[in-house]
Amino acid sequence: MSETVFKGFGEKALPFLKALDFHQNREWFLENKDIFERHLHEPLGDLVDDLIVRFEAAGLPFKGDRKNSQFRIKRDTRFSKDKSPYNRHLSALLSPDGSKWTETGCFYVCIGLDDYRGCFAAVAWWEPKGALLATMRKSIVAKPEKYRAMVRALAKNGLELHDTNRLKRTPRGFEDVTRSDLVEALRNRSFVVRYAIDPASITSPRLADELYDFAVRAKPLIDWGRWVEGTLVA
Repeated sequence: MSETVFKGFGEKALPFLKALDFHQNREWFLENKDIFERHLHEPLGDLVDDLIVRFEAAGLPFKGDRKNSQFRIKRDTRFSKDKSPYNRHLSALLSPDGSKWTETGCFYVCIGLDDYRGCFAAVAWWEPKGALLATMRKSIVAKPEKYRAMVRALAKNGLELHDTNRLKRTPRGFEDVTRSDLVEALRNRSFVVRYAIDPASITSPRLADELYDFAVRAKPLIDWGRWVEGTLVA
């Protein structure tokens, strides 16, 4: 068990990202790598270590480690029109098996600049594929009370599901579903709850408390997804 306690991101964390966004070259990054390490990379590792201990104690299925749970700030530009070499954000993902590439319920935290990749956390079943997504949709229709109970539990905890990339039409095979809440659910590509992080708060150690509280409040979504997984295995 880690004894690391998150002390907050450095005061130069967001200024570094803003400057990096302007310069976007390897030479500048290497000249300022020490700022990146001390104010962003190492604090995010501390946050990951801190949260893993708390999640385990709370029975939340989010695992990983300070090194492998972080995404690289260097971008893979091979298949992108945007050839900027560096991201405008730094992020990490915790999952049941500790992998960053997972469709199962996960916890994600991002420290960044813009609206989409700004400062936020999310608990999600992110773009589940094939059998899992099909089973989720079938479960929504076959057991709507289970889905609705999960939505109500999230609402009671101050959270709501949303998917910014929802299908415009109801997926094939579900055309006869007419209840608006179920139609909306069936069109989801992902099942996500988000928590907006105040950029001014990232230098405070209390951020770890906020994110832990958010993850606990998001547990109904994780529990529902795991129940669906169980029906898939069965």
